[in-house]
Amino acid sequence: MATKIIKGKEIAFHLREELKKKVSDLKTKKGIIPGLVTILVGDDPASKIYVRSKKKACEEIGIYSEICQLDAKTGEGELLERIRRFNNNPKIHGILVQLPLPKHIRTEKMIEAISPKKDVDGFHPLNMGKLLLKKTMAEILRSEIFIPCTPYGIMELLNFCGTPIKGAEAVIVGRSNIVGKPLAILLLAENATVTICHSQTKNLAEITKKADILVSAVGKPEVITAKMVKEGAVVIDVGMNRLEVGLVGDVKFDSVAKKARAITPVPGGVGPMTISMLLVNTVKAAKWSAGL
Repeated sequence: MATKIIKGKEIAFHLREELKKKVSDLKTKKGIIPGLVTILVGDDPASKIYVRSKKKACEEIGIYSEICQLDAKTGEGELLERIRRFNNNPKIHGILVQLPLPKHIRTEKMIEAISPKKDVDGFHPLNMGKLLLKKTMAEILRSEIFIPCTPYGIMELLNFCGTPIKGAEAVIVGRSNIVGKPLAILLLAENATVTICHSQTKNLAEITKKADILVSAVGKPEVITAKMVKEGAVVIDVGMNRLEVGLVGDVKFDSVAKKARAITPVPGGVGPMTISMLLVNTVKAAKWSAGL
């Protein structure tokens, strides 16, 4: 059986084409233009690239987009004031604070300051709590809950390639609030049996080899090797590691691809889906704000 390469870039393109029609309908039928602001503090090169990519994606489908660029020395008070202004701005439906923030700014405090109704990253405690309390994916999708974008994108990739989730053994390597924990909730909502591994996990390879669905989100270059992967597993690589040779994932792609039923590449796998789900959340925010 040939390995299927899950091309997130292509899936994201089709998703954005559908979103473009929805945005156009909102404009022509309801007079609503979805609006997103990204707040960038400092000059981190990788963050700048991500922010530009998000703005370009917004413009391509007709979403109004702003970048609020602040100096690296910006204090918490000023950043909180900017967030407050955008919370009260009816033109803006989604607020995103680009992470990581400078060390002198408390990330949790900034995230909690964003209105849960504009938290299109899905990181606000209220959105995370609501996500945890829902029993099924259908319930989650019916509710006014913002799903964190990377886990949301991963679920879309799994569904697109026809991966059976119900009853599957799913192993997530990485326990971050951004990917690992919310993804575990989503997989549980689809009735997978979920194991989360992390830096203190013993005998990691023994656990990952049991996975029907293996997701790595640890940010360590090629840490997942072929001997750690079950024959016929679906492998999702969230890692984005910049080395001299270029961008590589957490998974040793060439060798793992020989064993996997399906696998995401880096780049062109999970990354484009993350941005696409941010667009989905922004359109939802605009609709919900209008009571639609």
